[in-house]
Amino acid sequence: MSVDINIKITDRNGVTHEVVAPTDMAMNLMEVVRSYELAEEGTIGVCGGMAMCASCQCYVTSNTALPEISDDEDAMLAEAFNVQDNSRLGCQIQMTPEMDGLEVALAPEM
Repeated sequence: MSVDINIKITDRNGVTHEVVAPTDMAMNLMEVVRSYELAEEGTIGVCGGMAMCASCQCYVTSNTALPEISDDEDAMLAEAFNVQDNSRLGCQIQMTPEMDGLEVALAPEM
């Protein structure tokens, strides 16, 4: 049974979009942003979701429980610009039923 979740994504222009994300397609947040075209082509997910570029960095603004940061994600954020305490890489946040209500803001383009 497929479950769709509701998330809010604030784009780089400050516009908040309420979107529906499927949880049965193994998508991550970066792919959801790309599918809804909420960032300019070629400015998000440059590395293809391998936690190697930080182009999908976002700020988690809700209290949604997220998986622990992996060593690869932590290392990439240590080298990224505009990092805040609530920074995460969108490519590392899988869309699961537990992500319902997630709210994020895309970090400025590097």
